[in-house]
Amino acid sequence: MVSMMSLPNMPSSRPPVLKERYHKPQTWNIKNNQRIEQKEGLTHEKTKFVKAVRPVETWRAGSLPDSATREAFKKSGGEAGVEQCELPAWDAFDRHVLRFHGYFKEAVVESNLENYRVRNVIIYYYLEDDTCHIIEPRQDNSGIPQGQLIRRHRFPAPGGGYLKPDDLRIGEDLQIYGRCIRITDCDAFTRAYFEQAGLEQAPPETAEADPFNQTRDAMKVNNAAAPRTYEKVYREVMLGGGHINADMQQFLENDRKVLRFFAIMDDLQTPQFERRPFVILFFLADDKVEIREMYPLNCGRDNFPIFFRKAKMPRGKFTVDGPQSQPRSKSEFVDGRELYVGLEITLLTNYKFFIYDVDDFTREYFKEELGVELEPRIEVQLPERAVPRAQTPPYTGYGSWDDSMSSVTHLIPKAPQKDFNKLFQHDGKVLRFKARFNNPKPEDAERIFVISFYLQDDCLAIHEPPQRNLGIVTGRFLEKAVHMNQITGQLFKAEDLLPGNIVKVYNHEFEMLDMDEYSNKLFNDPSAHYKAYDAQGVVEKLRESMRQQFPLVRDIFRRFDMDHDGVITVGEFRKALEKFGFANLPEEFVVQLLKHFDVRGDGQVSYNEFCDKMLDEDAPVGMLKTKPPIDTNYDSAYDDRAHYKVVERQETAAVRKAVKRLGEIVAKRENMFTKILKEFKHLTHEETVSIPQIHQALLQTGNIMEMEDIERAVVHIMPQVDLEAVPYVELFKSVKTTFHDFSHCR
Repeated sequence: MVSMMSLPNMPSSRPPVLKERYHKPQTWNIKNNQRIEQKEGLTHEKTKFVKAVRPVETWRAGSLPDSATREAFKKSGGEAGVEQCELPAWDAFDRHVLRFHGYFKEAVVESNLENYRVRNVIIYYYLEDDTCHIIEPRQDNSGIPQGQLIRRHRFPAPGGGYLKPDDLRIGEDLQIYGRCIRITDCDAFTRAYFEQAGLEQAPPETAEADPFNQTRDAMKVNNAAAPRTYEKVYREVMLGGGHINADMQQFLENDRKVLRFFAIMDDLQTPQFERRPFVILFFLADDKVEIREMYPLNCGRDNFPIFFRKAKMPRGKFTVDGPQSQPRSKSEFVDGRELYVGLEITLLTNYKFFIYDVDDFTREYFKEELGVELEPRIEVQLPERAVPRAQTPPYTGYGSWDDSMSSVTHLIPKAPQKDFNKLFQHDGKVLRFKARFNNPKPEDAERIFVISFYLQDDCLAIHEPPQRNLGIVTGRFLEKAVHMNQITGQLFKAEDLLPGNIVKVYNHEFEMLDMDEYSNKLFNDPSAHYKAYDAQGVVEKLRESMRQQFPLVRDIFRRFDMDHDGVITVGEFRKALEKFGFANLPEEFVVQLLKHFDVRGDGQVSYNEFCDKMLDEDAPVGMLKTKPPIDTNYDSAYDDRAHYKVVERQETAAVRKAVKRLGEIVAKRENMFTKILKEFKHLTHEETVSIPQIHQALLQTGNIMEMEDIERAVVHIMPQVDLEAVPYVELFKSVKTTFHDFSHCR
């Protein structure tokens, strides 16, 4: 490209002049309604410039020619390899401050204890505009106005002009406004600045001490002439003085934190050897100890569990201190941090305790605070002594067995309780066995008996069927009742009547010969059902019973839907059948009935499906349509789907309850949201927490909630969140804002 500077200087043409600055100068200005001339050095000083490292060039011109300002920049060395550039001091040295420490002496003429006093000061030098200011650190009870000693401005130099950084040197004096300040030290940034400039500062000097500070330091070190006694401490507190807030920090940090040690003591002073259990409590708030005795049941001791009242327990021999006794040091008392599992320690002069276990909080405290892993629990329990029990008297035969046992077990006999679950489950189940006399007389050799055992109440009945030419009146041999097997000494059980066994009732021995087919099947599979059920008949009876009891289908559905979630599950359907008299139905049969009502086949019955099966068609045009027959084929896939819906509904109810509980904690309690956030700040410095940390924060704020419920609520509110890194601020904001929008099951 041809430069315009190479062209000849012809008339009406001149080469361009490259400038570095294109501003318009302003010479005149108006101040206080007077015209003045603005001139550098007359009305203002030239802006201070310093050299700084030139930034990396990122200019991209491409194929376009450079502008005039770009050519001026190149001419000044912008792309000629110049590594430094000039910047104004207010930009390059922004917030760069040099700090020096020093002192000056001030005469004291009105005191006989001192002639002078040393006053420490800090000198700040601001590099951006070469200004300084001096402050004096405040000292408690000094009686001197302290703080800012000299305000910020440019200090005059001793030789004329203004103070520069080179004039501030460690070990030299600074004369400023009649004060001679001795510079003794500087901070690390100031030393690095001078080393970079090639001017190293001298090592720090020790500030001179004055008699006043020496006297104050001596008062802090020396002890009182008279030793402190319990009486002196008591008098000081009674007069409102003394160390009222002594150990206050320990109390605030460890309030309600107690170390619990489980110990035993072998008592050899009683006629019989006894191992007595104790609990040693160490209160971290005030280093006091309390020992409580854990009384076993029926131990025969008076119920006074406090073995040692809460107080500081001295080591070794226990003595009672008088009013003139000197207070003990902290090391002379028992410290719970020195106890551990497996330690045998002697307390209160001659009581030996063996520590065999601690609670969970104590283990966690030793692990986190002291870095000690305690040993696991040591088994110290003695084998239980066999206590002889009075023998149960034999059954006399008068009254029932339950009535007689009630007289044995209770001082005042009570009416025997019936097992209604057993009655309900085994209703109508009767086991029948064939038997004969064992070692019979000649005339009784041909007699055959049928023994019936009722599973619902364990009753036994014996019947003798009629036989031709027997010559004996047959019929009822033993009426139905609860009887005792005289061979075993216990009440009759179904297993006692198996073929081949010998039973004895009322001095009659019977040999069991055989059992019927129903009893044989029931012994092989106790949970099997061998009755045939008419599904269509059960549905018709159920429909008629519900119509008689509730005229509206809505009320019938509400009676079936116990949890009021809008659908009927297999468990609710079974309970409804039991209420209407259809009990002990097989599980497969209940599932078949549920499938008949469930048109969609999703494992549950909705309100519309229930109405379709219960009600007839409204306003039919022709004849009434008959209901479709029930499919009696068992569908295992539908059975699994129905039971899965039960589990799903239970989990849905648990999630709903957990979200509602968490919302009540945050939204219904004032300032609880702020308290929980503060607990998270104490637990971690990160913005995310885990599920155990959320559980711990809720416990610290007095809210008890299971960890599984917390996990359910978090996953429901934030489905895509990582359970190990939950953003707790967004979580609890979402809980608080969506609490009133969450639908509740009514």
